[in-house]
Amino acid sequence: MKHGVAFRKFSRTSSHRNLMLRNLVTSLFEHEQIRTTLAKAKDTARLAEKIITLGKKNNETSYRQAQAFILKPPVLPKLFTTFAERYANRPGGYTRIHRLDNRFGDNAPIALLELVDNPRDFKLEMTARAVGRELLNEKLRWDSPRGVINSGVQHAETAVAKELNLSGFDSSELRPTTRRNLQKVMKYRGREALTEIGAKASAYIETILAKPVAEAKMQLRADSKEKEKARKRGNPNFVGNFPVLPARAGVASPGETRPAMQLVQGALGRPARWRGRHAPA
Repeated sequence: MKHGVAFRKFSRTSSHRNLMLRNLVTSLFEHEQIRTTLAKAKDTARLAEKIITLGKKNNETSYRQAQAFILKPPVLPKLFTTFAERYANRPGGYTRIHRLDNRFGDNAPIALLELVDNPRDFKLEMTARAVGRELLNEKLRWDSPRGVINSGVQHAETAVAKELNLSGFDSSELRPTTRRNLQKVMKYRGREALTEIGAKASAYIETILAKPVAEAKMQLRADSKEKEKARKRGNPNFVGNFPVLPARAGVASPGETRPAMQLVQGALGRPARWRGRHAPA
């Protein structure tokens, strides 16, 4: 019976499992973001929280305990200086897990494990993009797309600062979910983070606005090249824009020579030599 046996075993011995988790925690402190399986990320986050608490205590006992756990000595000063200062006012929750996708091969769930408020904070980036997209949608309610492209969306940082003082039920330019994520991201950050998230939101707005303009320019450039080629060839039957027709079952594509019945049958309609000697007679 497996009564009272806690935590995951990872199909490893205790020494191998502990060394693997120590290595993952060391890599997390070194790079501040790691990509691993979801089960390993959960156990790594649990241990990383305890080691960061040792760094915040900043005494000789905690230093010796962290030194016995961390595999790379150059990471220790970062733990007792950078992380201790960054999380001085945060009572806990120093790590964050993002579920990504499944690994090709064994279909294991993959997750991104990161330290909160790190320089490449994944949640900060996604929240800034959501803020920029919703500010742009709000601007499009009152202005035409061409007018928004010409004028842009101004004062994103001011809009972010206003959203931080609103509650969950107040009406504003952002959705309640986006406002709640914004307030979580900015809770233990300073004024510099407000400027950073405003700049990221403005940059994403410019990216969204530049996309249709770039596509239109590319289309005009491609059309001009095709028309120039047709003019040089002297082809009187040149068609600038072909109509887009929906594909129907059994309809042959241009240049197709096989009959429709053979197209519908698929692999069964291929020649007998392709199916091999085990094909039914």
